[in-house]
Amino acid sequence: MAPIYKKALVVGATSGIGEALAAKLAVNGTKVVVVGRRQDRLDAFVAGHANEAAAVACDITKLAEIPEFARTVLGRHPDIDCVVFSSGIQRAFDFGKPEAVDLAILDGELTTNYTSYVHLTKAFLPHLQSISSQDGKSAHVVFIGATLGLVPTLLRTPNYCASKAALHSFVMTLRQQLIDAGFSRLRVVEVFPPAVRTELHDEKHQPDLVNGGEIGIPLAEFTDQLYAGLEKGTEDYIAVGQGEGWLKDGGFEAERQRLFHEQHGLLKNLLRKFLK
Repeated sequence: MAPIYKKALVVGATSGIGEALAAKLAVNGTKVVVVGRRQDRLDAFVAGHANEAAAVACDITKLAEIPEFARTVLGRHPDIDCVVFSSGIQRAFDFGKPEAVDLAILDGELTTNYTSYVHLTKAFLPHLQSISSQDGKSAHVVFIGATLGLVPTLLRTPNYCASKAALHSFVMTLRQQLIDAGFSRLRVVEVFPPAVRTELHDEKHQPDLVNGGEIGIPLAEFTDQLYAGLEKGTEDYIAVGQGEGWLKDGGFEAERQRLFHEQHGLLKNLLRKFLK
């Protein structure tokens, strides 16, 4: 079977879902450019995937450096037709004990999980729009969200849940703006993983958890289902586990999507007489 992309840039590929998806893409014929902070892990990934992979080190929390990072990557890899945003961290905050809340850590989590994605999107969109405007070609941008962005049930991580909810709202409007601007072949995909066994929950980052890396479904199982969804090439949302039912007809998220499109149409017509 043909690869699903010509070349994919995977941001956040030194561990977890990003690394696993990049490996799955490479094994199935998509060239990959892996991005992360840890050069040793990037080097190991490239060494393990022969001629299928290249790497660029970047700390996406350094927002001012993102435009130059994008120029560098696209200068080396002008054939990128898919960008995957998979960086993410999860931290516990108890606002019942506000004196224990470290706002610097909270700000870093929000920057990693949401603000950096917006900056990266702005930096790579012109290229992806150009690719999708060429006859017979399409482009994809894939955001790794979370079911906790739909229902914030993990109370120990309120900022993580909020960052993923913000991302979901941004992705919905981004997709519609691109459609309204005539870029329907630039597909915007949002992924809703359940808890997955990655270092997101490990004791290094959440020291009050014991064996946190064992929380969730196996990473390989999730990656296989994610890849199958991406392979279809027609999905706006890919959910695994509980979120899958929420997105089906009759689910609450499907209803929210219906309301979004209904209200978007109404407000678009209303605002025409007020906009220059």
